[in-house]
Amino acid sequence: MGIRLIKINNLQYNALRDPAVYRRCANEPFRIQALLSGKGEARCTLSDQSGTTMVEKQVTLPGAFDHEIAYSTPGVRIVTLAIEANGEKFAQDLRLDVLEHAWVG
Repeated sequence: MGIRLIKINNLQYNALRDPAVYRRCANEPFRIQALLSGKGEARCTLSDQSGTTMVEKQVTLPGAFDHEIAYSTPGVRIVTLAIEANGEKFAQDLRLDVLEHAWVG
């Protein structure tokens, strides 16, 4: 299994990039994607800060995990994307910033 790319809102995820690039307003969905290579099946899970599984999907490799999530209240959320396949494990924390309203100007 190989993780080719992780994207948020159709942009390649980079933890060092300014988080403003990935921000959304309340009730606007974040699109989380992982492009996977390899053979067989992969189990992809998305968990919240408390470790509660929000979504779990089986992906046939090569393939892609794709999920949209929206929050109704502003704030910073950390979600963990975990992928398991062929005895390998991968996890990435993703920061999701939710704004109260869109910037004016």
